[in-house]
Amino acid sequence: MAEHPAYPVGLRLAGRRVVVLGGGQVAQRRLPALVAAGADIRLVSPEATPSVEAMADAGEITWEQRPYAEGDLADAWYALIATSDTAANDAASAEGERHRVWCVRSDDADRATAWTPATGHSEGVTVAVLTTEARHRDPRHTAAIRDAVVEGLRDGTLVAPHRRTRTPGVALVGGGPGDPDLITVRGRRLLAEADVVIADRLGPRDLLAELPPHVEVIDAAKIPYGRFMAQEAINNALIEHARQGKAVVRLKGGDPFVFGRGMEEAQALAEAGITCTVVPGISSTISVPGAAGIPVTHRGVAHEFTVVSGHVAPDDERSLVDWPSLAKLTGTLVILMGVDKIGKIAGTLIAHGKSPDTPVALVQEGTTAAQRRVDATLATVAEVAVAEEVRPPAVIVVGEVVAVGPHGTA
Repeated sequence: MAEHPAYPVGLRLAGRRVVVLGGGQVAQRRLPALVAAGADIRLVSPEATPSVEAMADAGEITWEQRPYAEGDLADAWYALIATSDTAANDAASAEGERHRVWCVRSDDADRATAWTPATGHSEGVTVAVLTTEARHRDPRHTAAIRDAVVEGLRDGTLVAPHRRTRTPGVALVGGGPGDPDLITVRGRRLLAEADVVIADRLGPRDLLAELPPHVEVIDAAKIPYGRFMAQEAINNALIEHARQGKAVVRLKGGDPFVFGRGMEEAQALAEAGITCTVVPGISSTISVPGAAGIPVTHRGVAHEFTVVSGHVAPDDERSLVDWPSLAKLTGTLVILMGVDKIGKIAGTLIAHGKSPDTPVALVQEGTTAAQRRVDATLATVAEVAVAEEVRPPAVIVVGEVVAVGPHGTA
């Protein structure tokens, strides 16, 4: 048997009996995929890891808390033999052979009748990698090949041509805080499949250079507005390109629904009958402070954090922020779009009870190569921001967490 390669096949186990012998780490790794396949799973083992026990408690598997016994594989379609008892494993393998049950053995692959491939998934595609020769039977090798293929499918570097009719639609993709490596896997894949990308200035611009030549990249800031407001013009551009049957990606910085006007675009697309997919992004509200060494929460320091927009000053009638209430909070305050208003914001917070000595950090161009952090207090932040020439985009963090960590004093 060792001279012949394994024949690859996909088992459809939904509703079919699968027997797992042993409740240790091997079972813990393999059970989730069997559960996802809809198998009727029977676990036979005197003991189980806490994770496996939790699956039994949740009703995902049936656990018979005892050692293997002859007859356990009689009604099985597939078996995973993973006990620490070699004699029991041999007996179970022999039973599987008699009943024509395909058996995987964790202790001796050469004596198994089936092997578990290294598997991965990407948008409806399952990648399974098996070694064909004993001398190459290294789990790390097959896992590395699997990871390379799946990563290529996910990030778009490995693209197979799609021979199907595409439904017009728009994906609102959160690009993350700026570092191109911080976009989600799904967001990067959709970028690779796009015909048109309408990008914000704060999106991960480096990713645009990786797009194929046929992709039309549109700078949202340069869309002719004419008699339209800027947002209305962007909405119209999304609708127009989608109606042409193109796959459109609206690439935004951070998350589409965190001060990104994503819902306005989603509503406009819905009214136009255009399919819209929302791909969440890593918000700069937590990622930029984190990249600068600031935890927005920390045990014994801050039990909550509040995110506000500072694009209008506290005394502006358009402001929807309850600044007096924010001044009374003991947690962390994260302010976006507030660099040019920080003087008035700091003054308002102090006027309503916030200590002038409260630490403040301004993190400019967070997560990018140009990132820099400027520290101050509420009493000095306006002066320091001007002296240090802090420019947008910058995330402002107010609170004792600023003094926590390698850059702080706590």
